[in-house]
Amino acid sequence: METNTVALVTGGNKGIGLEIVRQLAQQGFTVYLGARDPRRGRAAAAGLAGLDVRFVRLDVTDPESVEAAVRTVEAETGRLDVLVNNAGVVVEWGVRPTEITAEQLREAYEVNVFGVVTVTAACLPLLRRSGAARIVNMSSGLGSLTLLDDPASPVPSRDLLAYSSSKAALNALTVLYADALRADGIKVNAASPGAVPTDQNVAATFYRGDRTAAEGARVPVLLATLPADGPTGSFRGPRSVDDVIPW
Repeated sequence: METNTVALVTGGNKGIGLEIVRQLAQQGFTVYLGARDPRRGRAAAAGLAGLDVRFVRLDVTDPESVEAAVRTVEAETGRLDVLVNNAGVVVEWGVRPTEITAEQLREAYEVNVFGVVTVTAACLPLLRRSGAARIVNMSSGLGSLTLLDDPASPVPSRDLLAYSSSKAALNALTVLYADALRADGIKVNAASPGAVPTDQNVAATFYRGDRTAAEGARVPVLLATLPADGPTGSFRGPRSVDDVIPW
């Protein structure tokens, strides 16, 4: 069994997810890079030669693939110390909130909310075997009801109904999981990476990103490596782990 700290990152084959994988592995973690596409996942892991990064096929919308990935982690390491729920989608570029369909909402929630529940539930037995497990949920300032309701706030768009509402739901999951897992010593926090040019948003007309993927990964990595006196049930970022985002 492994003696290194063990992490699993969903959506880890590109963008911020890949940078989270890289930064955790550079700290000596054994990192499982979860990705839907085996070809892309293996290529991403191979690109991190010299680091203990292991590809596992993991589609957060496919419970069987999630269970198989967790079985692999269990067989090879016996536990899980860090879970980063990074996989996410935006489905509504150019669609006004009043024109969003229920089907588009379901598509966003399937990954951004239900997928997080599927993966977290499957990983909990392994996380409970850790002495100090951490769960990081990748959220967004666009999921902050306070910022969305403030015309003067810096959120770049109020046009993403499916995405924003799914991230608000993810924030609620974060608070409730944090409370439920407090007795197990598992810290659960949400992170905002800020405006980073990823596949999801680089073509958006409102995009004004000025951060690299490495910068976007910084706060999630800090939340994944919190000390014993670190926070739980909080929303942090994008530039510092000390920056508290209002729910």
